[in-house]
Amino acid sequence: MTLNFSFETTPHVIQETGGASRLPALAAGLGAKAPMIVTDAGLVKSGVLAPVLAAFAAAGQPVEVFTDVQADPPEAVVLATVDAARAAGADVIIGIGGGSSMDTAKLVALLVGAPQALPDIYGIGLAHGPRLPLIQVPTTAGTGSEVTPISIVTTPTHEKKGVVSPLLYPDIALLDASLTLGLPAPVTAATGIDAMVHAIEAYTSKHKKNAVSDALALQALRLLAGNMDRVIADGTDVDARSAMLQGSMLAGMAFANAPVAAVHALAYPLGGHFHVPHGLSNALVLTPVLHFNKPAATTLYAELAGVVLPGQRFASAYAAADAFIAFMQEMVARMPFAQRLAEVGVTEADLERLAVDAMKVERLLMNNPRPVTQADAFAIYQSVL
Repeated sequence: MTLNFSFETTPHVIQETGGASRLPALAAGLGAKAPMIVTDAGLVKSGVLAPVLAAFAAAGQPVEVFTDVQADPPEAVVLATVDAARAAGADVIIGIGGGSSMDTAKLVALLVGAPQALPDIYGIGLAHGPRLPLIQVPTTAGTGSEVTPISIVTTPTHEKKGVVSPLLYPDIALLDASLTLGLPAPVTAATGIDAMVHAIEAYTSKHKKNAVSDALALQALRLLAGNMDRVIADGTDVDARSAMLQGSMLAGMAFANAPVAAVHALAYPLGGHFHVPHGLSNALVLTPVLHFNKPAATTLYAELAGVVLPGQRFASAYAAADAFIAFMQEMVARMPFAQRLAEVGVTEADLERLAVDAMKVERLLMNNPRPVTQADAFAIYQSVL
């Protein structure tokens, strides 16, 4: 860990159950005359968006709603959303949903504010502003996208590429646990594991790990590990939902500054080729990556054991690291989602293609505590087939 670092995050964070009713006022405070909500059809169908739209109606504020966001947003969907925002004359963008909706909203605010070709800005620091004012409202406790400068897009060649720029930090992140109460248990589980991976990989990141990201990652993991079983057992537990939202946000702040690594790099091809939800992709490869990394991350995993297994004593750092890995493995195993790659359509014949594509995610692999080769990636996939 370096003593020299810089740290950035979303400048204004609000956590308030029922806080979605404040969105019209928050948007007006950013100068909104024609706000636009970017979301997906599932949230409309489930009724999650109803209180938000009711708040705008009560405020007498017209609001455009774009509901065509897809999971792992393809370039074409992002660009269609941009076109819709331009046609509507949108002046404030509000992303409501999971990571896909919030990632799309970031790019809409950017590309409407400063037209530029999307393929030209894949990478780090290539985007330019200004962007439209942006509010992000997560409806899952997982991606932390409301406090990250990253937007992930699926290219026409099924690769997942990222736009990374401080311009993508929103002006406001609003965390309202009431919007997460209807989330099905499998989605709750997968997004929760995703947030835990963010905390773990930020804490063990080879690059840019620092005192602030460490503190955030530890508190995030404490909240997430302590409330995961509660939200799975009772999805209406508002306190547990609030804790998960806060943990997800803190993990997002951590990995936005100390970037994620091999778990995410190996998860991306699963989403790109097999449309496996991002959280589930992470969960599928998490345990074998932890085992793979242990020789290089024993001390760090031992420190994480003290967070998820408070009060337990271990004979050595190796024993503590093993206990941490076992804790995560057991948590993943009891979650209500697929446990093997074969369950999401992957076959032995697909493993080489997945390994090849994972190696293309160099911006993440470089952060891993232990170097990963194509043969390593193949073996990790094969271990969970």
